[in-house]
Parts: sequence; structure tokens; C-alpha cells
Amino acid sequence: MLRAVIVEDEKKSQDALMAMLRRYCEQVDVIGVADGVESGLKMITKLQPDVLFLDIQMPDGSGFKLLELLGEHPFQIIFITAFDQYAIRAIRYSALDYLLKPIIPEELVKAVEKAEANKMSRQVNENVRALLENMKNAPDQPETIVLSTTEKLHVVKIETIIRCESDNYYTRFFFTNGKTLLVSKTLKEFEELLKDHHFIRPHKSHLINLRHIRSFYRQESGQILMTDGSPVPVSRRKREFVIRMISHL
Repeated sequence: MLRAVIVEDEKKSQDALMAMLRRYCEQVDVIGVADGVESGLKMITKLQPDVLFLDIQMPDGSGFKLLELLGEHPFQIIFITAFDQYAIRAIRYSALDYLLKPIIPEELVKAVEKAEANKMSRQVNENVRALLENMKNAPDQPETIVLSTTEKLHVVKIETIIRCESDNYYTRFFFTNGKTLLVSKTLKEFEELLKDHHFIRPHKSHLINLRHIRSFYRQESGQILMTDGSPVPVSRRKREFVIRMISHL
């Protein structure tokens, strides 16, 4: 069983989540419900749950503030929020789970299953540190991203990513220190996540950091040389787009 605490200020939302958990997630035992940062801090400290369902906006502070006060902790976190683009963006960069209100049962089940699978993992503290750092600096432009490999989760600075290359349903990352990571998400997912950080996709199999381009060769459709010496092809239909983006650097 997963011992859960819900921190949500709206009684209606509390009741709706509890009803959905009873119906769709029998492995979850709700051991406590709090309605704010102060009450949530006391309850979590006392009960030590396996998973925390945490609202982002509450009358006496944010869910992020609660996590700051809690410090190191072993439980999994599932955020609950109405649409907040900056908060959601920071959560996604930190590889943490969130549910949008109104909650969809299928998404709740997936989030709970993931929390159950990760129950024994302590990596969540690294994810939360990355989240809080991104929220503190600039929530609309996170500085770090959490990348998941088969071995562990890696917190990396976005500026150190030179390029990404598709590897079937995985993505291989290339960094300024010469290291690489094979990450269990598609290139398309990272294209969406990194598009506001000067990353472009010049070819269906490649995503590059514009700030790490060394030169562009105009022959045929073109080829880009990155700062680590690696060549990246440019598709014919992306040639003019690539030239335009480079000229705006």
C-alpha cells in the first residue's frame, strides 16, 4: 500500500481526489488531509507518507514553499494544479509528476503507478532541488533539466547541452564535457521542452543548441559543425529556416 497525504485547500477538490483514489487506485491509503502550508508541514512531518498529493496555490503559500520547509524527504510527489504555465514548465523540467484540474482518472492512475514504482527511490530530492532552483531563478526559463537514464536521473545545466540525437524511442545527449547520456524519451518531447532555450531541429534526427554552432556549410541542403566538432545534417526543407536562425544569433 501507498500511504498518502493530500495537501489541498479546497474541500471540494479534496473530496473529489479522495473519491477518485478509492475508485481507481486501491493501492493508495489516504492517511491525512491538510488545507495549507502550515497544516501540511505538521501533518507530513508527523505521518511520513509514501506519496504526497500537493496543490501548488494555497492561501498561506505555495506548494513549492512547503517543499522548501520540508527539506530532504523520502516520499514521492504528485502536484495538483489548475493551469499555471510557469509552474508546470518548471515541474516538467524537473521530471516530477503533475495532474491538471479537473483530474482525469487515467492520468491519476499513471501518476500513482509511477509513484509506486519509485517508492524506494531517494532521487526525488535531486528532482525537488532542481525544481526549487528553477522556480527561484526564473520559472519561465529554467536553467536545469532532469534527464532519466536506465541507471538514474541526472540534473544537468541546459547550457551544457551541445546537441541531441534520436535513437529510436530514446534520445542521446551530447555535452560540453564530452560525455553523453541515452535518455528514455523521444526527440520530439525534448524539442518541445527546449524550444525556448535556443534549440532548433535542423533534421528529423537532430536537435541542436544554436549557441554551440561553430559553422554552417552551404553546399546542397547544408551541414552544421558544432563546437565539439560533430557534423549535423540539415534537411532541404529546413535549410532556409536554419540560415535565418543562425543569422539572428
